[in-house]
Amino acid sequence: MRLACAIATGAGEMMDQRDNWHLTDMVEHESGRGDPFAAAVRATRMPMIITDPRQDDNPIVFCNEAFQTLSGYDRSEIIGTNCRFLQGPDTDREKVAEVRAAIEAGTDVAVDLLNYRKDGSTFWNALYVSPVRNRDGEIEFFFASQMDVSDRVEAQERIARQKAEVEREVEARTADLKAALDDKTLLLHEVDHRVKNNLTMIGSLLRLQARGISDEDILARLNSMLERIDALASVHRRLYQSDDVTRFDAGAFALNLATDVVGASGRTEIDVKSDVAAIDISSTNASALGLVLNEIVTNAVKHGFADGRGGTLSVHAYADGDTGVIAIADDGPGFDAANTPEDGLGRVLIRRLSRQIGAQVDWSSAEPGARVTIRFPLDQGHVGAVA
Repeated sequence: MRLACAIATGAGEMMDQRDNWHLTDMVEHESGRGDPFAAAVRATRMPMIITDPRQDDNPIVFCNEAFQTLSGYDRSEIIGTNCRFLQGPDTDREKVAEVRAAIEAGTDVAVDLLNYRKDGSTFWNALYVSPVRNRDGEIEFFFASQMDVSDRVEAQERIARQKAEVEREVEARTADLKAALDDKTLLLHEVDHRVKNNLTMIGSLLRLQARGISDEDILARLNSMLERIDALASVHRRLYQSDDVTRFDAGAFALNLATDVVGASGRTEIDVKSDVAAIDISSTNASALGLVLNEIVTNAVKHGFADGRGGTLSVHAYADGDTGVIAIADDGPGFDAANTPEDGLGRVLIRRLSRQIGAQVDWSSAEPGARVTIRFPLDQGHVGAVA
């Protein structure tokens, strides 16, 4: 402030009598002439200028040696000119307008400007401009400091270019992967579609053959096998229709399977009730779990509603932490666990297939009726939301 006030007092009177370079010698300091602050402004390696807005075009009235070194101009070429001489063809006009607006408003401003030296070379200038006011609050001078930050700006631009290049590479790679995934999805959909069609054809051929079988026991066994083939076909139909070929919604499948089995039996007196949430599992476990659920559902319909008895078949599916749970229950007469054979084909299939997918199957009383509960591990990253 003392520097600015001294220049304000002595600049008009001494401009023609004293060299501008020595204006700061006019500073009156408590300890006498030669204010260390004034000396520091002249000697500092940071380029500095002072402009006088009271004069036409706000000319530069002081510049230190560091500013001359930065710009490449001599003091005689600088004093009395507006600092716009540093601007060139690629200087950001919006930034220049920002500086001009701040000067007109009498406020501080800090910007990075592309400036030009006397020899035409460019540098990035971290410009800071601040008004210097007298005791009455009137602006007498503007103080401006500069700093060559070309290395920083160029580093930022280099990083920005590298980032843009990386983003382009990532985008291109992502597009390639998406295309590959789309091709894989299309292929897997086609495979599931063909498997489903083949299983349907096999089922149709076996049903044609079954028409000529008169042995009731053989016919019952054949029909049980056809139900398992239908269950596998249903699994592949759902995989074919799914957007994500890697996942399989076991909860929705259990409900659809129960509805299909009851519908195929023609048992209109059986009502299917459900409380089902989506339970996503890996598609690699879909066939095994589908066959297990088929055995449980068909067994419930066969034994829980024997002799034409009506009732309710309940399907409950939910995720319990890292475990998927599906419970199939009927309200029939129940079963005697002690006298239920463990070596029947259905129980053997359930036991072996459950072991294959790490599942646990429990038979219990539903009071009335019977309940079969299957618990299996879930991939936590793909647990479905409640439907």
